[in-house]
Amino acid sequence: MKKLIISIYFLLISNAALAGSCPMLWGKIDSSINNVADEDLKVKIQELRDAGKKAHSDGDHSESEKLLNEALSLISS
Repeated sequence: MKKLIISIYFLLISNAALAGSCPMLWGKIDSSINNVADEDLKVKIQELRDAGKKAHSDGDHSESEKLLNEALSLISS
């Protein structure tokens, strides 16, 4: 029983840690988006950022990270 409780505790802690990375990702986007010259690309990046932030707010952190990382990859391309 003790092992089960410890396992559940670590599972909850790891989910909280993952949830904390989303704001860092959209912060990177916010600080880098002004370096993008192509206005159409900026719009696409902003849409992905907003969708990632919404997914984070809805509790879907894996989808949020996927969207935010896609936006970051567009910035660096």
